[in-house]
Amino acid sequence: MTSAHNSNGLNDLSAIDQQILDFEARAPKTIALKEKAIRAELDISPVRYHQRLNVIVELPAALAYNPVLVKRLLRKRGEREDVRRAAHGNPQPEH
Repeated sequence: MTSAHNSNGLNDLSAIDQQILDFEARAPKTIALKEKAIRAELDISPVRYHQRLNVIVELPAALAYNPVLVKRLLRKRGEREDVRRAAHGNPQPEH
């Protein structure tokens, strides 16, 4: 996967990155239906999808492409990390 640079020097999203963000914005809510749709629409495994999505949300271009979705995904990821830390008795990091 190659990325071009835009005039701001930020990496543009590849076509598949845009497809993943678009899919995530409208994805089925149940795990089984979502996994089936990932395979059917994107032709990748659900594991690969989630790995790539976690990388994409860190890209400034993703935030520019769909700020509401990216902020929601980052917030949800942070909440999951907080739950995991609490389950292991680790203190919450200061924000």
